[in-house]
Amino acid sequence: MVGLFSYPKRHLKKLIKDGEYVDALEYGKNLEPKFAKDPDFMFIMGSIYYILEDAQRALPYFEQAHAMKSDDVETLVLKTNAHLSLQQKDKAIDCCKKILKLQPDNYEAHGLLEKLENS
Repeated sequence: MVGLFSYPKRHLKKLIKDGEYVDALEYGKNLEPKFAKDPDFMFIMGSIYYILEDAQRALPYFEQAHAMKSDDVETLVLKTNAHLSLQQKDKAIDCCKKILKLQPDNYEAHGLLEKLENS
């Protein structure tokens, strides 16, 4: 167990894998000052909030992760979904367009963009 604590992100991922989302969130909040400039950590924290169906709290983490690592499609996908959960259609459209700039063949983003623009 000592090894996990010398690699805090690994321990955080293990909590998530084990379905211990509330514990993971608390653990992650304690790590946040140390990992505030780590896009993967921000993605993980946003994901925990998203899993716990708190898109409002997830979004700032996804936005920070995206600002640090703008070519991460996975972050953009979850950011899009969070915007959709909050009924923020225009922001979801913007995310879809960013995904398509990075992955022009992303059929899911194409389909969603078409659906959003036609609704």
